[in-house]
Amino acid sequence: MKSGKVYLIGAGPGAPDLLTLRAYRLLQQADILLYDRLVDPEVIDYAVKAEKIFVGKNKGDDMQKRQERIFALMIGHAQAGRTVVRLKGGDPFVFGRGGEELMVLAEAGVQGEVVPGVTSCVSAPESALIPVTYRGISASFGVFAGQPGTRKPAYIDWEAAARIGTAVFLMGVERLETIVGKLLEHGRDAQTPVALIERGTLPGQKVATGTLADIVERAAHIAAPATIVVGEVVTVRERLLQLQQFAAEDQWVAAG
Repeated sequence: MKSGKVYLIGAGPGAPDLLTLRAYRLLQQADILLYDRLVDPEVIDYAVKAEKIFVGKNKGDDMQKRQERIFALMIGHAQAGRTVVRLKGGDPFVFGRGGEELMVLAEAGVQGEVVPGVTSCVSAPESALIPVTYRGISASFGVFAGQPGTRKPAYIDWEAAARIGTAVFLMGVERLETIVGKLLEHGRDAQTPVALIERGTLPGQKVATGTLADIVERAAHIAAPATIVVGEVVTVRERLLQLQQFAAEDQWVAAG
């Protein structure tokens, strides 16, 4: 029997047209599609001939049992000679357990390949006109998990997060108050600009801005999934919005 293969594919930050061409081609070839909760339905439909299996995790689930089921599905279908696509939001290797899944496949003797995706840690801020680096403002950025790990709940280096030019937190909106408190505790200035971007790159995107001193109140209407950006780069958004508004007004006057 011909051996199958598993592709760990990043679906990108949300918008279907940000999927890579390679990912699109492989989705059309898939026999089995294992997809996560945050993947857009349009992207799922690209797998025209695949059996589609939802493997997303929800609050309250036994995460380890869910993950073990994913391992078993990938290995079982590949050993049966099928082409398997494991479709993840964002990029498989950015808080997506892609490294673990690839390791499990290798240990089982199953061929696996990673297909990178556009990660929301950069694209969500971009969609809100916030660069994670900007000459003269920030020459570095770090990406941190907003949710604590099940094995090492205190694994975030808060000193590094408080010190780095731009700190980006994924999956952290429900712990915003804790994140703010930790950054202040480790020396980040209370007047540091902060932005939260909900549904980045998608229709209905929402953006809340403020400072560490007031962002918890200002972002009360923001819900998951959302990306948190901490740093002076957030001020670039306001300047760009002003300039774009001025440009639009100038064009309207000229057209009139």
